[in-house]
Amino acid sequence: MSNRRGAANKIVILGVLFTVAILGLVLYSTMGNAKYRCEVCVAYQGRQACRTASAATKEQAERTARENACAQIASGVTDSIACDNSTPISVIWLTHR
Repeated sequence: MSNRRGAANKIVILGVLFTVAILGLVLYSTMGNAKYRCEVCVAYQGRQACRTASAATKEQAERTARENACAQIASGVTDSIACDNSTPISVIWLTHR
């Protein structure tokens, strides 16, 4: 009986270590390589939104912030694409924290 308990404890410990390793990898990949941070403001069909994003490249940071802002003010795929393709009102580059 104690042999079963020892094996179960090892499985639990390995499971916890695996989960911690995956969480660490996710945190590192999402935060560790983000070198650029910007705030993008967009206007579409009389509505306006601003969002901030961080990414490894300037292009990715700007695109992500623009897409997030458009998601707040556009409805449907066609509107989202049109908003994403519009020129932002402003792009402000922020110092990365």
